[in-house]
Amino acid sequence: MEVGSTYRAVQAVSPGRLELTEKTLHAPGPGKVRIRVEACGVCHSDSGTVEALFPIEWPRVPGHEVVGRIDALGSGVQGWVVGQRVGVGFLGGSCGYCEFCRNGDLVNCRNQEYTGIHHDGGYAEVMIAKASGLVSIPDDLSSVDAAPLLCAGLTTFSALRNAPAKAGDLVAVLGIGGLGHLGVQYARHMGFEVAAIARGADKAELAQKLGAHHYIDNAAANPAEALQALGGAKVVLITASGGRRSRRPSRACVRAVSRSS
Repeated sequence: MEVGSTYRAVQAVSPGRLELTEKTLHAPGPGKVRIRVEACGVCHSDSGTVEALFPIEWPRVPGHEVVGRIDALGSGVQGWVVGQRVGVGFLGGSCGYCEFCRNGDLVNCRNQEYTGIHHDGGYAEVMIAKASGLVSIPDDLSSVDAAPLLCAGLTTFSALRNAPAKAGDLVAVLGIGGLGHLGVQYARHMGFEVAAIARGADKAELAQKLGAHHYIDNAAANPAEALQALGGAKVVLITASGGRRSRRPSRACVRAVSRSS
């Protein structure tokens, strides 16, 4: 694609309103790359852009679970090459020089921008991203399968990775939706005994297919009592909504629960 040509994008133009548009193609600036988008997940947090729950400037292209190939490099970009498959998540890239970055805490970078909020995201054929926010995508993972891992996948995996549970411990996952279905799979592959909790008996088959050892229908049983009957959960991964509309992106919550004696 030549600079000056156009590409298609879906952008939010006012609260609750999306439109298909043609945008002018630009070269990436210093420290940035241009990506030819192959897939973009649809995350609940995207509604914060579409419904103007975040402080954005109109118009804005949502989408922060992006997979594609680099087709242009800005000046100063090192470690990435044209044609390389990459992913872009919600965190748009650390600055590398603030106090948090210097301490290795890149997530809390003071100059961190959010994809699809501070700059255009992946609901488009092309997007420009900060090189420090890229992740490498292996060739044996399809773009469609990889995209949700960049938000829902990272959220649940990081929660379990940093949890106090060890292999063999009982871990419960509350909510078998966009985040929870990944949480169950991660937990099983990490060697935990997994209890999936959701509303309705119809989700039992899915939970078992994902790898859950136990399924608890919280419409028919008290989840706390059911977990105690299993010996007590070391960790409860909460992925279900609390019911209140939030101005912050949804994130999985992990709670450590002591086993009953």
